[in-house]
Amino acid sequence: MQGERPGRTIQATALVHEAFLKLVDIDNVDWQHRAHFFAISAQVMRHILLDRARRSRAAKRGGAAERMNLDEAPDVAAVRARELIALDDALNALAKVDSRKSRVVEMRFFGGLSVEETAAVLKVSPDTIVRDWKLARAWLLAEMGN
Repeated sequence: MQGERPGRTIQATALVHEAFLKLVDIDNVDWQHRAHFFAISAQVMRHILLDRARRSRAAKRGGAAERMNLDEAPDVAAVRARELIALDDALNALAKVDSRKSRVVEMRFFGGLSVEETAAVLKVSPDTIVRDWKLARAWLLAEMGN
């Protein structure tokens, strides 16, 4: 959200509000600690952002057609949506290979959890999270490069 221009995508406050509304509806969750809450929140925020990206790419808005503004500059929001969907596809592929690495990326990228918080949620050492983070990023870059 930090790199987005104002007014081009969902505002951080709106994302948090929408995530809160979804979290309130979750039943039967045994919240273990603060980092566990943030891990679940990261999943919810990932899905909210992906849903918005997919809606913006829907056929009624031009589908796969590249959007151009009047100045013939590329539409940054459409490019971001395409990148977010590609990241989700790559994360899903990574989850099939190594689900823990996929969870590490989800918590760190979408949830903003620290190495220590991610380690607490996944019940592994911080060194393992650092290794998983590096390997997952390299794997995702290679996957998204295709």
